[in-house]
Amino acid sequence: MPRPPRPRCVSWLPEATLFKPAGVPARLLEQVRLGLDELEAMRLCDLEGLEQAAAAERMGVSRQTVGRLLERGRAAVAEALTAGKAILIEGG
Repeated sequence: MPRPPRPRCVSWLPEATLFKPAGVPARLLEQVRLGLDELEAMRLCDLEGLEQAAAAERMGVSRQTVGRLLERGRAAVAEALTAGKAILIEGG
């Protein structure tokens, strides 16, 4: 039986939760889902320039978890940008 997931501290919430290519109605686009925890890991490491260990401490998770969140989040953003999909930020 797997361990229950630890809560992840997210200290910032985005004002917008849907990003899409200009000129295309959202209803016509496929969506890529980006979790709040994935966005928070990318914000801390890529925008604020924190090392993964420091980001992990701020989020209350292990460094390995931050690495996985970064990998999934960056893959989702890359898929949306290269395939012209919308990015839906969700989670709580």
